[in-house]
Amino acid sequence: MEPAPVYLDNNATTRCDPAAVEAMLPYFSEQFGNASSTHMFGAEVGAAVSRARKQLQGLLGAKFDHEIVYTSGGTEADNMALLSALETQEGRDEIVTSAVEHPAILNLADHLEKTGRAKVRLIGVDSRGRLDMEAYRQALGPKTAIVSIMWANNETGTIFPVEELAALAHEAGALFHTDAVQAVGKVPVNLAESAVDMLSLSGHKLHGPKGIGALYVRKGIRVRPLIRGGHQERGRRGGTENAPAIVGLGKAAELALEHMADERTRVAALRDRLEQGVLQRIGNCFVTGDPENRLPNTANVVFEYVEGEAILTNMNREGLAASSGSACTSGSMEPSHVLRAMDVPYTAALGAIRFSLSRENGDADVDRVLEVLPGIIGKLREMSPFWRERENHAANPSYA
Repeated sequence: MEPAPVYLDNNATTRCDPAAVEAMLPYFSEQFGNASSTHMFGAEVGAAVSRARKQLQGLLGAKFDHEIVYTSGGTEADNMALLSALETQEGRDEIVTSAVEHPAILNLADHLEKTGRAKVRLIGVDSRGRLDMEAYRQALGPKTAIVSIMWANNETGTIFPVEELAALAHEAGALFHTDAVQAVGKVPVNLAESAVDMLSLSGHKLHGPKGIGALYVRKGIRVRPLIRGGHQERGRRGGTENAPAIVGLGKAAELALEHMADERTRVAALRDRLEQGVLQRIGNCFVTGDPENRLPNTANVVFEYVEGEAILTNMNREGLAASSGSACTSGSMEPSHVLRAMDVPYTAALGAIRFSLSRENGDADVDRVLEVLPGIIGKLREMSPFWRERENHAANPSYA
């Protein structure tokens, strides 16, 4: 009997929780009305959309449910935040962000700069992925329209001090946005007591469906719609509401709140056991990110003298799924922009593997990785000319 497949790529996407699927099903067929319609068919769906908004409000700790604007996902929410800020912050045309943001932020910022619509100030990080706070302070000024710094990095799990960053942005008169796609559902969020102006999230990162996300916009913050059309979402996002996905996101948010303690304790313990086991069994590897302040589910391990894509290919043959970095950049043989920003050596960064767990993982999954991975790394190193050269130098220091 073959071992069960092991899924450890939850930062790329999570399995939609069966309870969320069950909640969604009626809104594909029996309850099919348009949520904006006033008749009984629409009213039933509209009420479900309102309930889901309350469920998401509970997870976010938002003061008002109308602070939540539904989007198609995290990317749209990120785009809406940046573009809206540039439109509403008169006399300000600068974006401050970090060198390790998701491409949803970095690619848009780069486009805006190349087209002359904004100036971008990119803040670096240290070897643990922590923001250069002095450079951040110096980047803020009277032209800053918005600061966008992620709550937690999708590759290393490093958590950023968003409250301190938001306070400094406000001192400069700028808005503060955080891409919290990886953080929501894994760490506590209390926006009612937060200085954050806008926050992006995505349903499929917290066991909800794909194709749905939200942008939290604090009450009083002026916002311009990215998608213009009807009056939906209080005129902030046109288009008929994706009621099934909204209901699924609401249920997923409710479940995430229930499982938060498990995510922060049991899942974190699994991650730690995985890391410690890998480090004990395999030499010449190290864990990236801030060991004191990171997501409870994320372990990014760099294996020297081997390529990450080769590791993943061999893991896949054994039924193990992980990632070589952000799913949006996989397939590239260049090290991820996150590891480059952290000054991880080029040859080492090519061997980075991200293991991202969820509440659906257990001890047997970690055991399977620890059983299989040492052999994979050993086999690949035997084939690596860099490893053979290293071994020759170790055996004979005069080797050239």
